[in-house]
This record gives sequence, structure tokens and C-alpha cells, in this order.
Amino acid sequence: MSVSSTPSDAPRFLGVREVAEYLKINEKKVYALAAEGRIPGTKVTGKWLFPRDLVDQWLTRSSHGGVFTDRLVIAGGDDPLMARLASNLCAEMDARALISYTPTGTQLGLKLLAAERCDAALLHWGLVDESELRHPALIRGFAGHGRWVLVRAFRREQGLMLAPGVDGDDAAHLLGRGLRVVKRTEGSGTGRYFDETLARFAIERERLEVTASLRTDRECADWLRAGDADIAPGSRAAATEHGLGFVAVGWEAMDLALPRGLYFRTLLQRLLDALKADDTFLLAERLGGYDFPDSGRLVWAAEERG
Repeated sequence: MSVSSTPSDAPRFLGVREVAEYLKINEKKVYALAAEGRIPGTKVTGKWLFPRDLVDQWLTRSSHGGVFTDRLVIAGGDDPLMARLASNLCAEMDARALISYTPTGTQLGLKLLAAERCDAALLHWGLVDESELRHPALIRGFAGHGRWVLVRAFRREQGLMLAPGVDGDDAAHLLGRGLRVVKRTEGSGTGRYFDETLARFAIERERLEVTASLRTDRECADWLRAGDADIAPGSRAAATEHGLGFVAVGWEAMDLALPRGLYFRTLLQRLLDALKADDTFLLAERLGGYDFPDSGRLVWAAEERG
């Protein structure tokens, strides 16, 4: 993007026309970017104003493939291992860089990525054997996916977390016993897996006694430990982390969706290297329910158009 120089005595706040001249784009595009929240600005008495310093920062961010080189913000599916990896890597980097991870659920994570509010989104959407078809199909519904790639993080075991005192080793039988169930919010990969599990066992969702709709595995685990429900969909790792029983249903793939240019950046490569480290394998073994046969592999990339 070609940008004209800004005089040192230019005002701290620019209007639409001044921003358009600065960015060498038309004013309609400036209005569109502002309305979508993609360029920093605010309305004052009905007129858009743009802080010059923040516009410069936004340009720097855009010119670096949509990410600052000293930070990596990850959203998407909830996972204990990813949370600890991000925390450990951030501590290792000290004040040199920020690595943050916010579990939002798969679809909200992808919305945030499409809106350039995060740098990568962790997603999972069904059986591991179908992931290389399902995951690309899912992200095609989001703006900007043509610039994204999918990188395999790991495979993870999904199933049912059991509240203290609830016994059983057969998922179909547990779901048919009339126990109190926590469901997941719309757009959750774990919720998607649970719905498909119900279909596989021919169990009607309407027959379940649902006590809550929660966003993350950890919220569900807290609900179970408090005695407010008997079973909840979740990963083996989340159940282990909270001292809960677990009944396995199957495996899923956890992939990172991210802009193509981010793949080669140092912080992302540090994260991928951490996925293959001995300390990570030991942690994964302690939590249980992880497998790493293809971690770091590029599983999908949009076709580049000339």
C-alpha cells in the first residue's frame, strides 16, 4: 500500500478526506473501513475523526501480514494444552512479546479472525477423519478466508465429562439415563461433536434435561463440580484438569486458521516448535487424550489467484 508522507505539523486527528488522501483511497472506502471497525476512528458530533498515530499503527499492522511482530493473539476453541503453551511461551518471551489465548468457541474465533481482531483461531468441527474436508468447508464461510491457511496443532479425545459420583463407561447408556446435561453454546466445536454423538446414538436432544448452556470446557467442569449437572460434553484433558470422570466418544483434529503471511513469523514458529517439545509431550501425557502425529503440518491453503 502506497502512503503519502504526513507533515510533522499535521493535526493529531484526521477527517475522512484527509485519511483518504493519506491512504490514497477514495472516501467511500474510508467510510466502509470505519463502519466495519477495521480502521481506528470515532464519531464526534456525527463526523468521523481518526487519530493520526493510531492510523500509522494500523498501517504498520497491515503491512506485516495483519499481525505485529511482537504479539500473537489466539482465539477459538477451548483447550487446556493450548492455554498452558501460550502462557509458558509468553513467560519465556518475558516483556519482548505478548502471546495470548482466549477461548471463545470455534465460530466466534473465526469471526474474530475475519474481523482482524485476533491473529489465529483454534478450530475443531467433528471427527478427525473428516477434518481435512470439514475445516476448509467451515472457514470458507468467513470473509478473508482466501488469505488463510490451516495448520494442524494436534489431535484430541472428545467425550463426556462426569460429575463426582456419576459412574458409567458407556456414553450411549449415560445419555439415555435421564441425567442432567450441560450443553454448549452455538458455534462451539465441542457442541457440534456432541450433537453428532447424539445423532449417532439415535438420542433426541429434546429428551435431555439441559440445565445450562456454557461456552467452555472449564465452565462446564465447574458446573459439574458444583453439583448443578451430571454430565457435559468436553475433552479428556479438561476432565483430568478438574478431577472429573470421563467417557470417551472419539477423536477430533485441532487446527489453527491464520493469515498466510503469519505462518513464517517468529512467534507462530515458536508456538509450533513448542508443540513438538518434550515438555509438551509430558504435559499432554499427564492431561491425557492428545496425539501429535502431524503437528505443524500445513493441512490446507487457499488457492492463490494471479
